Amino acid sequence: MSSDQSISNLNSIVRNWFQCREIGDNIHFSTDLPPSSGVFFDFPKELSPLLARRLHTLGIKQLYSHQKLSYQAVKAKKNVVITTGTASGKTLCYNLPVLDHMIKEPDSHALYLFPTKALTYDQKEKLNEFTFFSEESIDLKIPVCVYDGDTPNHMRQAIRQTARCLLTNPDMLHTAILPHHTTWVDFFRRLDYVVIDEIHAFRGVFGSHLANVIRRLKRISKFYGSCPQFILTSATIANPAQHGSALIDEPLVMIDDDGSPHGSKKTIFYNPPIIHEETGIRKSASSEIIRLAGTLLEKNIQVLIFGRSRRGVEMLLRQLRLQQNDDETQYHAYRSGYLPADRRRIEADLRSGKLRAVAATSALELGIDIGGVDAVLMTGYPGSISALRQQAGRAGRKLAPSIAVLVATSNPVDQYLMQHPDYLTKKSPESALIDADHPIILLGHLRCAAFELPFSEGEKFGSLETNTLKSYLDFLVESGQVNHSDERYFWTDSTYPATLLSLRSSDSRSVTLVELKAQNQKTIGEIDYLSALWMVHPRAIYLHEGKSYYVKELDLEKSTAILNPVDEDYFTEPIRKVTLSKINEQESEYFPGSKTTYGEILVTTEISGFKKILWSTREVLSTEQLTLPESTMRTTAYWLSISDSAVATLRDMMLWKNDANDYGKNWDKIRLEVRQRDHFRCQVCGLPESVKSHHVHHKNPLRNFTCLQEANRLENLITLCPNCHQLAESNVKIRSGLAGLSYSIGQLAPLFLMCDASDIGSLSDPACPIADGRPAVIIYDQVNAGIGLSRKCFDLHPQVLSAVHELITNCGCLDGCPSCVGPGGINGAGGKKETLAILHQIRD
Repeated sequence: MSSDQSISNLNSIVRNWFQCREIGDNIHFSTDLPPSSGVFFDFPKELSPLLARRLHTLGIKQLYSHQKLSYQAVKAKKNVVITTGTASGKTLCYNLPVLDHMIKEPDSHALYLFPTKALTYDQKEKLNEFTFFSEESIDLKIPVCVYDGDTPNHMRQAIRQTARCLLTNPDMLHTAILPHHTTWVDFFRRLDYVVIDEIHAFRGVFGSHLANVIRRLKRISKFYGSCPQFILTSATIANPAQHGSALIDEPLVMIDDDGSPHGSKKTIFYNPPIIHEETGIRKSASSEIIRLAGTLLEKNIQVLIFGRSRRGVEMLLRQLRLQQNDDETQYHAYRSGYLPADRRRIEADLRSGKLRAVAATSALELGIDIGGVDAVLMTGYPGSISALRQQAGRAGRKLAPSIAVLVATSNPVDQYLMQHPDYLTKKSPESALIDADHPIILLGHLRCAAFELPFSEGEKFGSLETNTLKSYLDFLVESGQVNHSDERYFWTDSTYPATLLSLRSSDSRSVTLVELKAQNQKTIGEIDYLSALWMVHPRAIYLHEGKSYYVKELDLEKSTAILNPVDEDYFTEPIRKVTLSKINEQESEYFPGSKTTYGEILVTTEISGFKKILWSTREVLSTEQLTLPESTMRTTAYWLSISDSAVATLRDMMLWKNDANDYGKNWDKIRLEVRQRDHFRCQVCGLPESVKSHHVHHKNPLRNFTCLQEANRLENLITLCPNCHQLAESNVKIRSGLAGLSYSIGQLAPLFLMCDASDIGSLSDPACPIADGRPAVIIYDQVNAGIGLSRKCFDLHPQVLSAVHELITNCGCLDGCPSCVGPGGINGAGGKKETLAILHQIRD
């Protein structure tokens, strides 16, 4: 199909959406980004003629303005961070000056750091386009090598000796390169450039670790006589210059004026229609995604669908293939768990146009080149404005028009955003925060640095003050790991410190997925250990590339799962239970109406069983038990418990909504009467009762009534199957003040702790076992043994509560929103008043 035809088809589809009541009535917001022809410049005069000719061969005749500015800034010996839009040519911003220098300086070397393996191999292919060609008897072959955990041992020595452009990840740099720098002498002697791609991915604990790895890298480079420049790229975040500077511990220049051309882009917020007025239940987001995708595919518009989870994208793929009912190889999923070769094949097929549609997780947010697609459909809010813009930015092929559609789920946050689209369109994206001087993280890397090279008295470690560094080194001397002699600090411990320090909080173990078919075995994928417990437990139905597999065996000792391909009419859903237990209390402090505690807890996750759920109706066919090893994490926590007197005061004020519902002594009789009236059928989907009784739901929530008799009137009650009941409950969700307080603290704590939201866990419990059964909000480190985040939260408790109170008081919403206490259901309540009442009770 021609480009003009594609443009005509897309414009026609969008017009039809707005004109068709079934779709147009559900469009809550739309906006248009006008096209831009781009700002172009000729190649710099000082650019290598050989490289200029190669650019022409690849079809690149001019540079975008930000590419030229990047080249000039790097040539001026400045560190640079480039933060322009998705698919704006950021890769050339660093490849151009690096390769130009390498051509002119044959001994020059460069190090490229990427957050994921997929991105590493994608960028290697782009570099190979430039570095493997011959012209006019000049053979330009700059050795470009990937050095990661998948690199075979027999190739590693050759890579160390020959690589001029080395592509790796922070973990490999930390454990396999820096501690063995004596085997990389030639590389470090002429290390001129360090490229760090997608720096928005390096935030929180992971980013704090990387900042210290960079300090170690610069220290070793200096030892060998080099001083590399840094070139960074970032997606849209609020503080790219500040974040980039914190990562490399040096000033830098930000280039954010995007000169790339782009076509017009329409962005639509779509809320699925209500299908049952009394309960407010809407059509599922996934069914509406498939419907919208169908209208696009009918006109040969290529579609990228973002799902919220690995299982979710497999379900979307299955639905899409059933709807299209043609060549299923034209539709694929893309997520972690696939083999690297399969993921690269999907990327290439999407880029070439061979695939008509792909359902992907956030794995495709990072800058892997997929060439741009015509339409992006997003299943629910991805959790941050940055991620939303990154996903939507995947739509667009140069000057062709494109469309991005956010389809809301029934989640209260999604429903709030449909009613308040300005929250997404006018609010600044989130900041990336790190704390390179966090004591526990810093101490771990100082051990590694001392192992790599002795410290001299008076030496600096990044921007760390000399006296501060000395106090850490003296601590290591006292612990017996370092010896202080002749004004130097030498590593003397027998351990290998890099292997004892993980840059990431996740479990590094993995499970190989093996398909067993007619006695033949084939590896089809690999997933992490913790995910294996709930995704490929025995008797599970595992979804892979849209196909169903029955898990015959999960052998955790051998790290393998044996799968049989099946065609079942059901899927499985794990029953997961997370419990917190107190190990000890290390410190506590009393405040009016509350007590704060710091101590150790054990977080236990157990997969106790699973449900078999029918594909067609979502009916639960059965529940089966499982016996699997628990996964435990011993960590540190801060918890805020509410006193009995404060709770009693809030009850008297009718501002405590955490008590269990009391339906009255006649509830069983009333419940049977309602089910008989409704003929024992769900009044939304029509599913009849089978083995288990259906649920009875209050249309107007029980908590809204002061009189039980009024709440239990038959006209306020309706029979619902468990699935529809869950959907109805999300619509009338009433957020308690305790949940609102937990949400607010969870939102603000990362700002005080200089970490990412994923680095901490936060929850509320109206009868918390670690707080002697009292209501509590718990903040805990999402890292084994903890790294001091909850301790800092405990120390800063008054400041955190003051900031929470200020945040909620100054928020312009009426009853809770994603920026303060979190929203309630669309027909529920947000708990803003109740949260402020709790704060009034527990603040000085």
